[in-house]
Amino acid sequence: MTQVTVSIPDELAQRTRNAGLLSDVAIRQLLEDAMRREAGRELLKLAEDIRAAGIAPMSEDEIVAEVKAVRAERRARPS
Repeated sequence: MTQVTVSIPDELAQRTRNAGLLSDVAIRQLLEDAMRREAGRELLKLAEDIRAAGIAPMSEDEIVAEVKAVRAERRARPS
């Protein structure tokens, strides 16, 4: 497990402590939430880039076929 030391202003530390946000569990949840939001932003940016490139959207059948092909390729690789 990695330990992280963070310096924050005393006033912010007091407010976050009072709100119960300085516990290991609370900080872990805050970081997980931030990572999910960042992944969402990246996904939206990727969709914007695809739209700007003029790439036609795939049908559900095409997506399923692509997923199956990737899975088959992975199974065929030696471990």
